[in-house]
Amino acid sequence: MSRIHPTAVIASGAQIAADVEIGAYAVIGPQVRLASRNVVGPHVVIEGATEIGEANRFLQFCAIGAGPQVDGWAGEAGALVIGSNNIFREFVTVHASTGPEPTKIGSRNMIMTGAHVAHDCALGDDIRLANAATLGGHVEIADFAQVSGLTAIHQHSRIGTHAFVAGGSIVTQDVPPYCLVQGDRARLAGLNSVGLKRAGFSAVEIAELRRAYRTLFLGTGPMADRLAAARLGAGARTTALVAFLESSGRGCISTSRSRPKMAA
Repeated sequence: MSRIHPTAVIASGAQIAADVEIGAYAVIGPQVRLASRNVVGPHVVIEGATEIGEANRFLQFCAIGAGPQVDGWAGEAGALVIGSNNIFREFVTVHASTGPEPTKIGSRNMIMTGAHVAHDCALGDDIRLANAATLGGHVEIADFAQVSGLTAIHQHSRIGTHAFVAGGSIVTQDVPPYCLVQGDRARLAGLNSVGLKRAGFSAVEIAELRRAYRTLFLGTGPMADRLAAARLGAGARTTALVAFLESSGRGCISTSRSRPKMAA
């Protein structure tokens, strides 16, 4: 108990491991479960049916587990599940789901200052959300993706594994795995080659993905034919890329095939 500041407010019913640190003026709600080695900074609010794994760090003024920002929401019970070893920087907001299936955040993610994760999102592991990145509801982000600062992701969009979203992008469709997008509205700018090298992808894997990128996004003819061509002799990475494109509900971001018109 000496790890809990005397000004912190801990509701009856909250389940808090003995080694959790809770800073000044933090507020912990009655349905919150905090596993061991979590550090909750000053003025952090954690509420709702929120389950948090081990060794996360919440810096000052985070708001975690609040109800969704949805018109007509009448206080129905939602939930939030967070894994382990995440870092939530200052003023991060993460909202609970609109129903019994929780908003989910995996492990080893860094969510930087002012970022927002809306209701019913599902984030994997080893993701980076930079300052003021904003996710609409039901967004899915796969492992190792990076979303740069001042980026907005439209609700129900998906960000593929090892994808990179450049700063200031407005993303309104799915971002294919292993690719880099940028702009308003975001367009494919190429393969995320630098990120793939840093992640330990071999030269053979990158070359295969580069061939698949040219076939899928720079080729001609119907997309069904391009998908079939990319699938021939494909390795695991290309197979995953093709499967992502085939499963897209909103459609995937493509390259810009024409120069934008200048304003009159």
